[in-house]
Amino acid sequence: MKKVSWFTTLIIVLGLTNLNAQETKFGIKGGLNFAQITGANSLKSDRKTDFNVGVMAEIPISEKFSFQPELLYSKQGSSVNLDYLNIPLLGKYYLTEGLSIQAGPQIGFLLSANTNGVNVKRSFKTFDFGVDVGLGYQFKNGLSLGARYNYGLSNISTGAANQYASTKIKNEVFQVSIGYFLF
Repeated sequence: MKKVSWFTTLIIVLGLTNLNAQETKFGIKGGLNFAQITGANSLKSDRKTDFNVGVMAEIPISEKFSFQPELLYSKQGSSVNLDYLNIPLLGKYYLTEGLSIQAGPQIGFLLSANTNGVNVKRSFKTFDFGVDVGLGYQFKNGLSLGARYNYGLSNISTGAANQYASTKIKNEVFQVSIGYFLF
């Protein structure tokens, strides 16, 4: 099932890229994550500050609307270090020249999980799903700035023995980034 959804996502992204290949822009980005794990029973972990880095594309649909898929390596979690490969699939609406609001789903794949050097990956699900909402500004020279909030919708705990085993937990990440569209 996971292979089918991964394959379907790839086909959609590649298909949309081909629709506007001449106007599509590709770039790189990186920034800071302010992450925490939240859950039932008012569980709020300490915020963790770390980084995200990856690639992005912008595919124009109309004069004011674009599709912006990304592929990001993102360090998240709290006292537990969670490393994800995230795929945000964002709609991007330009309010004015350069200034946009962005929103869309995000799919995440857990790469590793550890605490104090101990591998705890079996305590966390390998798949995460969330919603992103944010603002961005793109300068004419290709430089872009962004701020985004990701709210996790899926429970990332497997229920295996850890401090979060008895509750549903979710990722929550605020990101600030800088990027550059290369071409």
